[in-house]
Amino acid sequence: MNTIRTLAMDAVEKAQSGHPGTPMALAPVGYTLWSQFLRIDPDVPDWPNRDRFVLSVGHASMLLYALIHLAGIKEVDAEGRATGLPAVSLDDIKNFRQMGSRTPGHPEYRVTTGVETTTGPLGQGCGNSVGMAVAERWLAQHFNRDGFTLFDHDVYVLCGDGDMMEGVSGEAASLAGHLKLSNLCWIYDSNRISIEGHTDLAFTEDVGKRFESYGWNVLHVDDANDTEAFARAIESFKATDDRPTFVVVHSIIGWGSPKADSEKAHGEPLGADAIVATKKAYGWPEDKTFYVPDGVAKHFNEAIASRGRRLREEWEATFAGYRETYPGMAAELDAMRKGALPPGWESGLPSFDPDPKGVASRDSAGKVLNALAGNVPWLVGGSADLSPSTKTDLKNFGSFQADNPGGRTMHFGVREHAMGAIANGMALSYLKPFTATFLVFADYMRAPVRLAAIMELPVTFVFTHDSIGVGEDGPTHQPIEHLATLRAMPGLDTIRPGDANEAAEAWKL
Repeated sequence: MNTIRTLAMDAVEKAQSGHPGTPMALAPVGYTLWSQFLRIDPDVPDWPNRDRFVLSVGHASMLLYALIHLAGIKEVDAEGRATGLPAVSLDDIKNFRQMGSRTPGHPEYRVTTGVETTTGPLGQGCGNSVGMAVAERWLAQHFNRDGFTLFDHDVYVLCGDGDMMEGVSGEAASLAGHLKLSNLCWIYDSNRISIEGHTDLAFTEDVGKRFESYGWNVLHVDDANDTEAFARAIESFKATDDRPTFVVVHSIIGWGSPKADSEKAHGEPLGADAIVATKKAYGWPEDKTFYVPDGVAKHFNEAIASRGRRLREEWEATFAGYRETYPGMAAELDAMRKGALPPGWESGLPSFDPDPKGVASRDSAGKVLNALAGNVPWLVGGSADLSPSTKTDLKNFGSFQADNPGGRTMHFGVREHAMGAIANGMALSYLKPFTATFLVFADYMRAPVRLAAIMELPVTFVFTHDSIGVGEDGPTHQPIEHLATLRAMPGLDTIRPGDANEAAEAWKL
């Protein structure tokens, strides 16, 4: 734990930029979760049934980089090939927050192996995790067969006061409670410090009670350093099968530092003198930087790998038998993992005769969408309570609900921001998701659309009612600048079909 803390201090100090306090405070939480519970194999970090670990407090990225480094996670390249190199080397940690490094200030999916999603804006990781948990439920229902369990993993999130202040986390948590996602565990670092100072300035609600009202299992750990109490909380999560779990962990930011419990420990380097004093308090060599004592990495790697390697090898043996018994389903999973489409995905798609009156593109697009859904079993999605208007309901495929996790129509409710973040999490777990709302409400989901573009995720965002002529509802519902702002977003393919057949072509693209 002190190795994690001191690596974080030294990296932030060398960069003269970053957030050391949360990695210092949560080192016991990260160590305990990874060494005792997290199901990952450092040698094969993209194993499909691994547990997902999401650092929604992305500014505390040094916690994740230290965990990845000490766990000995191996790099997987852009083509999905193992390189044999460490995902995060000690030199990478020394280059924390530097241009071109694999250790940017906030973790980046596709840049650093072991990072499950890009968590920049606070609350996004929380939303992504709900999508990951939804995807696990769907994958389990779709693929698992008697004697062949391919999916039964859990999703863990580290979040903080900033995440809890952002509205997207409340939207996502509300839906997760409704869906009874018992495979989802949020670990809330309640340190009561934000950049401006103590949270008494702006945030005084009882977050645990709020989550109780969402239908979550709420647990409290009074001291982040009490690893036994935290382990009991995770065991309680593992034993809970009817709702998600919210673990409130009370911590002191920058633990052990003279600047502990201070906004200084949160948002800026500690300073050389404070680092020396902190290392002295830890019983650490005061004159060493980026110091990993002999045996630390071996201990941590073996604790994780001894469990993860066995589970991964068991999974591979199960999948080999599954491939023989259910070759078609195995081929589906192969395609999903590659981001490919099944053979014949274009067959039977409708085309439309020219019509001088015109056919609303949302009507034709809805017909195409349903035809595609019949050909692509992992096309899953829905709208923000607007499917009668957006025409994006998947007919004859059922609704995804707690008692029907194989349903393919998502009912996101009036939660556009969470809808986008959840769809991103679904895409990060092999599904091909889509969302739908009116174009004017793109304002409410701009952050997840932008992050989908940054992560190069195959999410389809459907926006209907795109004309400046939809004036009956008044100016709040008339999109003016929205199309231009979407087209300005790097990495986002923005298509505005002009007739029924162009809508069909848009869905093909």
